[in-house]
Amino acid sequence: MDAMTDKVVLVTGASRGIGAAAAREFADRGARVALVARSRDDIAGIAGEIGADRALAIPCDITRFWEVRAAVDATVETFGRLDVLINNAGVIAPIGHLADTDPDAWGHAIDTNLKGVYHGMRAAMPRMIDQGGGTILTISSGAASKPVEGWSQYCAAKAGAAMLTRVADEEARDRGIRAIGLSPGTVATEMQKEIKSSGINPISQLDWSDHIPPDWAAKALAWLAGPAGDDRLGTEVSLRDEDVRRAVGLID
Repeated sequence: MDAMTDKVVLVTGASRGIGAAAAREFADRGARVALVARSRDDIAGIAGEIGADRALAIPCDITRFWEVRAAVDATVETFGRLDVLINNAGVIAPIGHLADTDPDAWGHAIDTNLKGVYHGMRAAMPRMIDQGGGTILTISSGAASKPVEGWSQYCAAKAGAAMLTRVADEEARDRGIRAIGLSPGTVATEMQKEIKSSGINPISQLDWSDHIPPDWAAKALAWLAGPAGDDRLGTEVSLRDEDVRRAVGLID
């Protein structure tokens, strides 16, 4: 049996891209899935594809802690527990030089990309600790450790999120929390279209074929949620690493 059979997984940003692919991947592996996003119709459609008995669509704005806590509560009330949290939701805008960015837009991006991760951890960890443990996987980025022109908020937020993973591991590994970051590299999602249209930095010059498909990241998340994650707790796992790709089964 797959390690995910009958596990309960909550995915933020589940309406498209990596989040939608992850929801489908975990469901295919036998998990029950809670799809969280602001796009009510999109997550309802994906949940319908998966099946009402195995998927729950929860409209939620992750910048508001009470909404995230309510989403976690609804997941536990519906499925009885929460085994895996996927902190995936994120935004790339505003793209622009630090001295020119709009402070309100910059702050909203931090609310999503950093505070949203904190909100997920803060809401899920008490539930997981009470039940004996759980896994928290957070989508990271090379931008967490390397500055990228035009991405000041994204770099700052991803660096902070990476530290949250390390802190969660430091504080709660001995209480059953498995916290890991996944840096997938560039992925063929709507975010890459925004990056392309900005024309700022070399990443915007990449061809669409240079990006990996979202299902590669989804398969890596499912791999980390299983026994393979045990040796990587508190770390950032890079999907650019060919050894990791091979272990996930993405390449020969």
